[in-house]
Amino acid sequence: MLLGALTVLLMTADIPLEASIHTLSFGNNGLEFVFILPFTVVGVVVARREPRNPMGWLLEGVGLLTGLGTVTSDYAVFVYHFGHRGSPLGPVAVLLDTGFATGLLLLPLVILLFPDGRLGGRWKWLLRLALVALAVYLATRVSLSAAALGRNTPVWPGGGIVGARNPSGSAAWVAVAQPITLGVFVLMCLASVVRQVLSYRGSSGVRRQQVKWLASGGAGCVGGLLFLASGAANSAPGAVWIVILLGWVALPLSIGVGILKYRLYEIDRLISRTLSYAILTALLVGTFIGLIALSTNTLALSGRVGVAASTLAAAALFNPLRKRIQRLVDRRFNRARYDAEATVAAFTARLRDAVEIDAIRGDLLEAVNRAVEPTHVSVWIKA
Repeated sequence: MLLGALTVLLMTADIPLEASIHTLSFGNNGLEFVFILPFTVVGVVVARREPRNPMGWLLEGVGLLTGLGTVTSDYAVFVYHFGHRGSPLGPVAVLLDTGFATGLLLLPLVILLFPDGRLGGRWKWLLRLALVALAVYLATRVSLSAAALGRNTPVWPGGGIVGARNPSGSAAWVAVAQPITLGVFVLMCLASVVRQVLSYRGSSGVRRQQVKWLASGGAGCVGGLLFLASGAANSAPGAVWIVILLGWVALPLSIGVGILKYRLYEIDRLISRTLSYAILTALLVGTFIGLIALSTNTLALSGRVGVAASTLAAAALFNPLRKRIQRLVDRRFNRARYDAEATVAAFTARLRDAVEIDAIRGDLLEAVNRAVEPTHVSVWIKA
């Protein structure tokens, strides 16, 4: 709770700081809050529920280190570029300016150790390598900061350590260490994913559902980051930004659900619904655009008539397409529901020709057991 409160305090203190250095904006601060707060809140909940599980502390560490790097960077700019060199802790802020990426370096560890923080013997070397890489990265940042403190102005007006891109002097070794650290970070990301894939293939039941939750949240987060990195988000409407932000939030939330095992088996339904409606939306949009082009260009109808006709056609196709797509997706991603529906349909077909009450009773019990797998089932027949 104290770590979570400290993170929130740092983020709150950063608002007047950014206002003072004229970088306060809804976009910047909104993104910081959306990224940091979910990790912090989920970390607090997991640490309170399972204090011996390192996952909660790691999630809190992601939020705390990210918030700390942001605040110290802004405070250093406030001290050295806005006439406040007499303010206390200016050099300390420069030394602690480890950047926004420090918290991100913990994410491969979060994925690697999910869900209980335990690793088999063949994966422990990866954990040691990750800790060494994190220590080297922090050492490079401190070395750059220490070298920059020897300058009259150690930070740039927009934030960032002076000389970080071209290290020299006592920090010259950073030029060699940084590419190696980046390579280890990429290796960690790939190895963490491989570890979870192998775990999924060799597991069943609850463990498999936990990996599904992690994969779903990770896919949403990676999709949002790739879309943002592509530059297409700069001109995207507000609705697209909402989807991107939800993708980022999905990772910590899915990790929390997977660790705490809350309604794990709903993940199959979520995956099937998400895929089916995404496919349905794409097909309807394509149909709508195609019909507008056909009606206005080929059939020479007016624009309003073409749009109205295309809208009616897309509305008429909605329900048939939804049922067919949902069934196809359920066969692959929500097999339990598909098998249950097949069992009920087969039982209904057999019931039409059944005449003996004992046979119907036994068939009903078998259908219920196969469809919903209850712990106990019994049938009372009243004459």
